[in-house]
Amino acid sequence: MRADVDVVIVGAGIVGAAAALELARSGRSVVVLERFEPIGAGSRATAGNLHIQGLHARRPGQDTPVDTARLLPMQRVASDLWNAWDATVPGLGLVRCGGYSVAETQEQAQLLTDKSIREADAGIPTTVLSGKAARARMPLLGPTVEAATWCEWDGFADPVAAGTALLDQATREGVELRAHRPVTGLEHDGSRWLVETETGATRAESVVLACGPWLADVAALAGVNLDLVPRSLQMHSFEAAPGTLTCLVQHVAEGMSLKQQADRLILGGGWPAGPYRAADGRAPVLASSTAGNHAQMTRLIPQLGSAPLTDVWTGPVVTTPDEMPVIGALPAAPRLFVAGGTYSFTFAPLWARTLTALIAGSPPPVDVSAFGPDRLTSISAEE
Repeated sequence: MRADVDVVIVGAGIVGAAAALELARSGRSVVVLERFEPIGAGSRATAGNLHIQGLHARRPGQDTPVDTARLLPMQRVASDLWNAWDATVPGLGLVRCGGYSVAETQEQAQLLTDKSIREADAGIPTTVLSGKAARARMPLLGPTVEAATWCEWDGFADPVAAGTALLDQATREGVELRAHRPVTGLEHDGSRWLVETETGATRAESVVLACGPWLADVAALAGVNLDLVPRSLQMHSFEAAPGTLTCLVQHVAEGMSLKQQADRLILGGGWPAGPYRAADGRAPVLASSTAGNHAQMTRLIPQLGSAPLTDVWTGPVVTTPDEMPVIGALPAAPRLFVAGGTYSFTFAPLWARTLTALIAGSPPPVDVSAFGPDRLTSISAEE
């Protein structure tokens, strides 16, 4: 029997929306299944940063550092793909404001110098500045800033607006979105997948799992065990007059990112929230994370330390044991693909293009074999 559609995507977050649009543009029929509201859960809670220069290697409480050097070539390609989206997706809201990565010690300043060399090798333009030179360009920076790198390609987008724009464009181009449809079964009959929900089933030649913290749960329905850990992170916003902060600021060695959207500052950097709840992906706010993240902002940009706190929110993410992304086909599960992990917002267009290529049997834009799910996979005994 023929499949109902070419591809079912499980998850209508930023990665699922991106994949749906790219697959539709490749000529494939696509259904997106979402257990809650589209662009909810982790996509609603992300900072929405477009990190093109090197990232900080650790968020607070993170034991294993991100191997940031391995991500730079992918960040370079993702930057171009965001530009392509900006030209073809109305309402995407991409802001290329540029960004500073700052250091507060000589050791951290060396990290900036080292990463600028790797960035040049990857084709990413960054400028290394002393603390004095950085303050001359951005007087808001405080006296603890020892050095900084500037990258004009850094930026951000409002994650809800950007994700919604992608989904809206995808539906205009033929994608069918089915919200409030958690997947309850996932079986392969030798030629196609049967993706079951409480309201019915859809047959598909390929399935993409882009469901963030529920990725391992859905893969388990197909008899595949993925070594993934859902976690909850915390974000903050502060009141500020429009134009107070004109670029993205991140810390090279600590979990902090700061930018301005309209009349509010968005402060994050991977600070933990309370325990993750699998039922709805929510988590309680941790006062200690609010205090710690605010202390960073106050130290680096003292003038903003008195800004009124206007909101605190939490959201789930999925992490791998090596803190790296996961993208590719699941072994022993024909035409079942996964995408997620660290910095999925920045990588969303690249993951979408990569999944489209893999489904077509074509080479992806960059070699992602080192990030495949085989390193995280075992097969259930009954399978």
